Amino acid sequence: MAESHRRRRSEADESRGPAAFAEQTQAFLNTLALERGLSPHTRAAYRRDLDQASAFLSRQGATDWRDVTAAQAGRWLHELTRNRYAVASLARKRTALRMLARFLVREGARADDFTALLGSPRSERRIPGTLTEGEILRLLAAPTGGDPAALRDRAILELFYSSGLRVSELAGLKLQQVDLDNGFLRVFGKGSKERVVPFGGKAREALEAYLAAGRPGFVSSRTGSPFFLNGRGGALSRVGLWMIVKKHARRAGLADRVKPHSLRHSFASHLLAGGADLRAIQEMLGHASISTTQIYTAVEPRRLQEHHAKYHPRKHE
Repeated sequence: MAESHRRRRSEADESRGPAAFAEQTQAFLNTLALERGLSPHTRAAYRRDLDQASAFLSRQGATDWRDVTAAQAGRWLHELTRNRYAVASLARKRTALRMLARFLVREGARADDFTALLGSPRSERRIPGTLTEGEILRLLAAPTGGDPAALRDRAILELFYSSGLRVSELAGLKLQQVDLDNGFLRVFGKGSKERVVPFGGKAREALEAYLAAGRPGFVSSRTGSPFFLNGRGGALSRVGLWMIVKKHARRAGLADRVKPHSLRHSFASHLLAGGADLRAIQEMLGHASISTTQIYTAVEPRRLQEHHAKYHPRKHE
């Protein structure tokens, strides 16, 4: 009899603990799928966030989402911050929690929004990793020889640095998008937005050499209009292009310094250091907002600080 009583009490406690949290979380996620059309990936991320939150809140004494307090929710976010979660992760977890709280209020399960007073995690804008001009010269000089692969790789690196294209934009470039006579590209970036991007004389020379003696070596019966070709005569993929960059970065002794967008970031920061207008850089990069481009303004002051610390006679020893 006592055992039966303990079992019934355990089942009742479970219905008011993690299981109750999970049931309400599922109802919320079902609503997201039906009303907002969020992707399965996003819903799965929210589920993980809310399961993590409910486990913490259960230890804080909450039995389901209906009796979570603002203080308890705040302690969870504080714990995440203390454990050094990335700002983007913190923001997503907070968003999941806020959306759930509003759902509960809208459904009449709660009278108040327990997330209303929670602060937002401070966004830390990371300075992009850039290469020095000397490092760029080493990378550009890495492809040697006059065979088709060397001519192609040299053209890729020169155009990458001269135009600041995204890796996907460079890989997807078509013959008709390249105007060698006038030195510019017509690029279709994010959201299929078209922009005109200029490139310099060194890049033009490399492109001309590739078209004359490099690309014909890759052409096959299946070749269409892709500008950069792989060994089978098809379009060079984003991954294939990145592998080429990485190969020459190793040859130049820069394997640890070069990331997928290092040449794009270097293009922007070097233009800015040379006095280019920020709005012009924004247009060339295809940024929808100037605030995205402004991250590069932090790169030049950092370089100046490094030089000051290294060369000023009154530097700290």
